[in-house]
Amino acid sequence: MHFVTVHPSVILVLSFLALWGATALGAALRKRRPLDDELRQDFNIILAATLTLLGLLIGFSFSMASTRYDQRKTYEEAEANAIGTAYLRADLLPADAGAKVRTLLKQYTELRVRFYTADESDVARINAETTKLQAALWTAVLPTPSPPGPPHGATTVLTVGGMNDVLNAQGYTQAAWWNRIPASAGLLMVMIAFCCNMMIGYSLRSAQSHSKLLLVLPLVVSVAFALINDIDTPRHGLIRVVPQNLNSLLASFGAS
Repeated sequence: MHFVTVHPSVILVLSFLALWGATALGAALRKRRPLDDELRQDFNIILAATLTLLGLLIGFSFSMASTRYDQRKTYEEAEANAIGTAYLRADLLPADAGAKVRTLLKQYTELRVRFYTADESDVARINAETTKLQAALWTAVLPTPSPPGPPHGATTVLTVGGMNDVLNAQGYTQAAWWNRIPASAGLLMVMIAFCCNMMIGYSLRSAQSHSKLLLVLPLVVSVAFALINDIDTPRHGLIRVVPQNLNSLLASFGAS
């Protein structure tokens, strides 16, 4: 089930076959028990209402998926800004400590870029490396045991606060990547689409019209399902969040 939900191409093929089969099933039922002219008008009203409901559900699902996509892009930008701020504030630390923090932040940025571009099989290892590097960064900015004076205390607040923003930004990003449309909601939408296509097949008047229109609605709805799944799936498909802000930040580190 997980393999299906994270691959938009699989969603496209499976939903098309299911909806095409639903249309063929409706056409077969029409041949066995044709729709009376007296009931056709009422049937068309029900069909129109069902198709309207399906269209609304597809629209709402697309809106939810695009909102999550924009959220992932926003958090990628926020994460790059937090790392860049912490990198600048490293100048407030003593020379040795500042150099260590900057080196760790460069490694951390490279790791965050890998998180956005990695395959599913590498995510666990990247997350483990991220946790270790976060611990090293946090230790590097902690104040020394000696009591700091007022200027040193202000410096500590700035550096520790900046590093805290870096760690929080990674958590927000991870939560946004986990936040997807529930698979159960998609399954219910497919069931409604199945009913709509079966009703379409049942409502066709002749075998000739059936042969012409059999593929139209299943193909269109399947493409819509695949598009929604593609937008809502961070690591698969054609539409992905490109870490352009992190890449730009990494390039600026190399120039500095």
